Amino acid sequence: MKKTFLGLGAIVIFMASFSKADLEKEKMVVATATSTHREFQMSAGEKLINKSDCIGCHNKVNKIIGPSYTEIAKKYPATEKNINYLADKIIKGGTGVWGTMPMTAHATLKPADAKLMVKYILSLKKK
Repeated sequence: MKKTFLGLGAIVIFMASFSKADLEKEKMVVATATSTHREFQMSAGEKLINKSDCIGCHNKVNKIIGPSYTEIAKKYPATEKNINYLADKIIKGGTGVWGTMPMTAHATLKPADAKLMVKYILSLKKK
């Protein structure tokens, strides 16, 4: 009987030591996830793109129907002139710059929102 209690006591102590270590690991994971979340928060322009129909033709790194966002960023320096030009292109649509496939117009998009989208796209330029 004493051996049984001694064995059970050892098992309880053994299990308790692991649960404390697991709690410490969990705290570290939560802290890391929180700091990572802050680092990777979406910009306003990226949120607008994700809510729009842009992802049907464009991707961040791969060409789909239209060019990837990184290709656009590579082609256009982030100047006020280019931001206005590309924002206008998003709103009015167009064809011929990246091939024969036309880009549909987004006439209901506010110019300020289109500029936020362009600023995000141009921020993807690799240095």
